[in-house]
Amino acid sequence: MSGEKSSAVVQQQFTEQAMRSVLGHFCSGVTVVTAMGRAGPVGFTCQAFSSLSLRPPQVLLCPSLTSTTWPAISECGRFCVNVLAESQSLLSERFAQSGGDKFHGVRWTASSHGSPRLTGAVAWLDCEVHAEYDGGDHLIVRGDIRSLEAASAARPLLYYRGRYSGLAEEAFGAS
Repeated sequence: MSGEKSSAVVQQQFTEQAMRSVLGHFCSGVTVVTAMGRAGPVGFTCQAFSSLSLRPPQVLLCPSLTSTTWPAISECGRFCVNVLAESQSLLSERFAQSGGDKFHGVRWTASSHGSPRLTGAVAWLDCEVHAEYDGGDHLIVRGDIRSLEAASAARPLLYYRGRYSGLAEEAFGAS
């Protein structure tokens, strides 16, 4: 036996609120995942994003099963991960909302693969959907990186304990 237990066997000994509170102590970056859907540009704010592999170059992201945007991106088969800058918290809030024209008044250019690349982001990764897996109330999406770029002068937007944050000057200057 591998030591792993089926999620159906594991007893839940805590509330969702407790889980949110504890995991809120893990600082994460903030991204907006975008694509060019059939009806135009689509996107959503995604904190559940991570580097996965260098060989082959892959990332993972976890959209909610209730996302109305992810199906349009999945159908497209490609997406751009926009790593938001410290000054882009309002953009994060806009793309976290359901419905409406999230791109109204937002500056962007098309990436080399056609996905919206948000102006002012810290970094961009153009990806193709490699696979989707069950992840409870989320999907786990494995993406193959096709191109990437970083704007080294910008500071990233961070999310910690339910609030937007940024890096301390000392931490940013040390890199």
